[in-house]
Amino acid sequence: MHKLVRSSVGGLLLLMALAGCVSRSAPPAGTQLDRELAALAGDPVLGLSSLSVLAVRDGRVKYQGAFGHRFLHPSDPEQHQAANPDTLYRIASVSKFVTMLGVMRLVEAGTLSLDRDVGDYLGYQLRNPAFPNQALTLRMLLSHTSSLRDDAGYSWNAETSLQSGMAAKSGAWDSKRGPGAYFAYSNLNWGVIGTAMEAVTGERFDLLMRRLVLDPLEIRGGFNVAALSGADQDNLATLYRKRVPEGGPWRAGGPWFAQVDVPGQRHLAIAGLEHYVAGRNGTVFSPTGGLRISAAGLGKIMLMLLDGGRYRNSQFLSRATLQQIFATQWRYDPAAANGDTYHGLFTHWGLGTQHFDKLLGGASYPSSGHLGEAYGLLSVFAINFAERSGMVVLIGGTASDPSSTPGSYSALSRQEELVLTALHRHLLQDR
Repeated sequence: MHKLVRSSVGGLLLLMALAGCVSRSAPPAGTQLDRELAALAGDPVLGLSSLSVLAVRDGRVKYQGAFGHRFLHPSDPEQHQAANPDTLYRIASVSKFVTMLGVMRLVEAGTLSLDRDVGDYLGYQLRNPAFPNQALTLRMLLSHTSSLRDDAGYSWNAETSLQSGMAAKSGAWDSKRGPGAYFAYSNLNWGVIGTAMEAVTGERFDLLMRRLVLDPLEIRGGFNVAALSGADQDNLATLYRKRVPEGGPWRAGGPWFAQVDVPGQRHLAIAGLEHYVAGRNGTVFSPTGGLRISAAGLGKIMLMLLDGGRYRNSQFLSRATLQQIFATQWRYDPAAANGDTYHGLFTHWGLGTQHFDKLLGGASYPSSGHLGEAYGLLSVFAINFAERSGMVVLIGGTASDPSSTPGSYSALSRQEELVLTALHRHLLQDR
């Protein structure tokens, strides 16, 4: 969990962007924006191990850039590997937004329903023990109003069922607030969602998401790192923190410590997968945070959404479905105290979609999408339908603990604020 995240487009430039051909259309290399982002990546306090960004304006890719290193050799700087526009990142909770697209394709097909008891799909009753007569639905799971909590964990191995994993420990449920109204961000929601998707289709989650989302949008990457092509595995961004993996002090001036997707460990298969039964435990593939994808891949999703759900000549999602996705499902009401805002980070949600009340300082930029944070990574996917624009930010690690460098105008980190502000100032605001 992060800090724990309509109109038609056409023409040749769109087709090039959708095909992955546009890596940097404007501004040219060496501009002030390039220098500003490169300087941030190299800053001794706020510095970034790697940074990939993409900006869309007027329904087309306006800019794509990569800075820093996807891999930092611990003893020989000559063997550092630079990040590039095709580098894939484990994007943490922005994965939830992509998983939601798969859910909504199944809803459109009539395979799933947003308001049916999710236990009907799982094959067993899933109820909050304190509220046994209240059913859980996909709408509640997608909007974090299910009453599920992460205190008992939210991921289990391939040999453990979701049902037994949740029952093994206390803490999976809010005993005071039942399903339907109170917002509390929970990764476990997406474990249930992924398992339900498997149960109704009979397909393993990683393969299902490839069929439903990644292949139709011609996106490289996936939810199973061992199944990636050799070229994609070689171009993964290692995620870093400046503290040892087991914890301890964070030292901005110290060495980078690799956390995830370390060379030599990227090809490891999921243990027990050969005996895996679809529909028992979708958390194995981390629908909540395990997607590897590039900024360019997320850019394709953004362009599809801005084109009214169309990709090339096919309707990926209907306009009516897009309206459901981005319609308000929950909004924080201070008088009713109807949710946990997580220090102001969460105030307004749709279906698997966060609405940002304050993404930029001093500039109005009403947008929606998702945030992510895990293993040192920070990620932002923000789309503005009114201006037909958006921004993707993928940070592979920060020199300082983000909690020690808070933003000046939002609940984001200072690093995220600086990148978003630079992209907006140079590319998206009226000039």
